[in-house]
Amino acid sequence: MKRKIRVLVVDDSAVVRQTLREIIDSDPELEVMGVASDPYIAAQKIRKEVPDVITLDVEMPRMDGITFLHKLMTQHPIPVVICSGLTHKGSETALKALEYGAVEIIEKPRIGTKRFLEESRVRICDTVKAAAISRRRAPVPFSRMVAPKLTADAIIAKPPGKAMVQTTEKIVAVGASTGGTEALRVFLEALPLDAPGVVVVQHMPEHFTAAFARRLDGLCRVSVKEAENNDSALRGRVLIAPGNRHTLLKRSGARYYVEVRDGPLVCRHRPSVDVLFRSAARYAGPNAVGVIMTGMGDDGARGMKEMKDAGAHTIAQDEATSVVFGMPNEAIRMGGVDRVLGLEAIAGAVLRACG
Repeated sequence: MKRKIRVLVVDDSAVVRQTLREIIDSDPELEVMGVASDPYIAAQKIRKEVPDVITLDVEMPRMDGITFLHKLMTQHPIPVVICSGLTHKGSETALKALEYGAVEIIEKPRIGTKRFLEESRVRICDTVKAAAISRRRAPVPFSRMVAPKLTADAIIAKPPGKAMVQTTEKIVAVGASTGGTEALRVFLEALPLDAPGVVVVQHMPEHFTAAFARRLDGLCRVSVKEAENNDSALRGRVLIAPGNRHTLLKRSGARYYVEVRDGPLVCRHRPSVDVLFRSAARYAGPNAVGVIMTGMGDDGARGMKEMKDAGAHTIAQDEATSVVFGMPNEAIRMGGVDRVLGLEAIAGAVLRACG
């Protein structure tokens, strides 16, 4: 029998510890090896038995989760999934944890909402499994100097007075999941001010995506924001799909824009990469470039095949640079990928395809 993935749950809330135990133990591939109410107790348990994955709260007594994460990554690296409440401050802190080496973020369950718990159960279990098979790598510092922000005139010229019926303007659709926060940073930092418009689905909980977009906006030459309904996909702009909402690419004349809407989970996710890619295939066709990055599962694989069939140029991140090779591998297996590239080469290939 295949050995179960052993999980240590670290959270100061007894209710959350019990809920996560029930959720994790409900999956036949997972089991909770122990729980801890603070990092000191967690450290004692790790000395006795090393878990495969740790779920870690951020705000705890005696030592906060960020400090514990930093110590853990420098002394005894273990895959860590941040389990945080969804306050504004908390989401910023959780994103900081990704810089320090955490694999992923999941939502702290909202007790009493049955539908939310049912949907969270799948995401929590999938995220823990992805963390267990992830490639651990040293965190990348964010201390470099960032160029000052310029006005929109430096990014895109004012549109002509008369809209074109047809356009050769390119649009880029990107999908990512586990490990994608770092992969997207590397990709987007390499784009110039006048890069084609980009729409991104990164599997991430509600409320985290706004903080994630703000962080990228401070690091990149392109403008990055959380997508809002009817936002235009312009040159020099990156739109990040909001958590818990599907984001579709649409076109009106020569204008690309996004539609943000509610709807059921697709491929176990909301937002779904498949939803974005299908909309890109339908409304952009050969004017689109599709990129699928590191992530667990197969979300985006079918949509990428639809994009390729519609004439789009498609790129997948390679196995060597992916934290989890699931999503790119599925897209390759379905025949939806034109090129398989290392992370550092993707931005250049996108720009050439849009050239």
